[in-house]
Amino acid sequence: MAQFPDLPQDIRSTQVVVRFGLRMIILIIFATFGGIGFGKSLTTLLWMTGAFSAIVGIVRREPLFGTTLNHWDETAAYAALCCLVTAFNHAASF
Repeated sequence: MAQFPDLPQDIRSTQVVVRFGLRMIILIIFATFGGIGFGKSLTTLLWMTGAFSAIVGIVRREPLFGTTLNHWDETAAYAALCCLVTAFNHAASF
């Protein structure tokens, strides 16, 4: 089987994707039981998780634009999802 030199061959990228998926499942479960509504709870949880991932990336001194996925990529994904959920919440309020 051919190896693609541009793709990261490190197992850590797979671990990051699995970690992201598990965190999203947990966040959705907690947001479901939030007292302020699902959308607002999910937005808040995504914001806090993104901040936490950024802090972990700083503490672990992970490269910002590395060849493997890391906490900075998770931070970007949480920020994008937070913006998306905020836009849906804003559109649904009209």
